[in-house]
Amino acid sequence: MAKASIPQARALRQRASSTERDLWRLLRGRRLEKLKFRRQVPVGPYVLDFVCLRHRLAVEADGPFHDPKADARRDTWLTAQGFRVLRFSNAQIGLRPHEVTDAILAVVAAPPIGEV
Repeated sequence: MAKASIPQARALRQRASSTERDLWRLLRGRRLEKLKFRRQVPVGPYVLDFVCLRHRLAVEADGPFHDPKADARRDTWLTAQGFRVLRFSNAQIGLRPHEVTDAILAVVAAPPIGEV
């Protein structure tokens, strides 16, 4: 697997879908409980839609063209690197953004994987 590149991440930021822009409006500028999120961040061979590095949390906006098998491989790799991954459909982000933010806050409040 090749390493994801910064130019690739920049291109993805410029071509963000309307759903990704909606989610970014909820997360940017520490708007959600002062959590620092970045968007389109290269991590290993992947570019994560949104990531809170402090909490090792990846948030993915899944549009209609996601491959469940590829997503599973990606999630497995990220989990092995200590990340927690949340995936939200476009419909959920657009129609129920409060559920998205509630889920993010619940994961951040929970102890990291392997800690109790």
